[in-house]
Amino acid sequence: MEIRNRSEIVFLYDIKDANPNGDPLDENKPRIDEETEINIVTDVRLKRTIRDYLYEYKGYDDTEGKDIFVREIKDKEGKIQDAKARAKDFENNPEKILRECIDVRLFGGTIPITVKKGKGEQEKEAGSSITLTGPVQFRFGRSLHRVEIKHIKGTGAFASAAGKEKKTFREEYILPYSLIAFYGIVNENSAKYTKATEEDIDEMLDAMWNGTKNLITRTKIGQMPRLLIRVIYREDNYHIGDLEKKISIVKDIDDKEIRNITDFKIDLTELHQTLFNERDKIKKVEIEANQDAIFIVEGKEYKGRDVVKAFSDVGGELKPLDR
Repeated sequence: MEIRNRSEIVFLYDIKDANPNGDPLDENKPRIDEETEINIVTDVRLKRTIRDYLYEYKGYDDTEGKDIFVREIKDKEGKIQDAKARAKDFENNPEKILRECIDVRLFGGTIPITVKKGKGEQEKEAGSSITLTGPVQFRFGRSLHRVEIKHIKGTGAFASAAGKEKKTFREEYILPYSLIAFYGIVNENSAKYTKATEEDIDEMLDAMWNGTKNLITRTKIGQMPRLLIRVIYREDNYHIGDLEKKISIVKDIDDKEIRNITDFKIDLTELHQTLFNERDKIKKVEIEANQDAIFIVEGKEYKGRDVVKAFSDVGGELKPLDR
């Protein structure tokens, strides 16, 4: 089904004793806003989570006409395929790419296209590109509290070199805890050009929730989705904006002492009030929540999925993704 309504997305997840998004230009340390001590996670990291989950778990693996365009593919020599070669996999056909690649339908991209010009000995390949603006755009994720980087040192399992008795040393940077909020928007107008559908959005939301739980590499294990809200509007070309800024946490300890989801409660009061004031323009609010999280709305506490009750007056409904 085509996307007919604009919508906004708020996604909260946390990470414990790990690195949510290292900066390769700074010793792969977690990204931090030095002025505010807020943890930053790029939209590229979130999109990679989505792509990887769809590829590894949902069948978007070049079978049955379903694929991911932006993924690592190596040739027989172990060299990673570039964008031009990837486009050739689809016969340099943008329509075929859109038809088969859900990530391009969702996020858009710049697709290099190689065409042949001339005839016979004069035939040459000429390059051009097509830029598609995807209907789904995310801002950088930001923690809802200040964080502190910890420097961890340890020894490896192997010797530092052949014949040596000393083991190798390893160093890494982690965050003891971070609750990260992402904001995104789905633009119904851009969806017309990439042919994104409501079914694509459903697949993406599933990948955000379950893909986050399935990040089980050494630096990412310990991530858990806590809240996912999609606000779907009925009024054309309208959205509220900045919904993630209307969420805060309530705690009795310093930000940097937080170590677990049980150390605080998530206050959705301002978000609820905002949606309630705009309820005539809202078609539906889809919600998924983790059962370990405690939410506060208008002074009342809700555990996990019970929070959907607080949003019933703005069209809230449970959208189960935790399976």
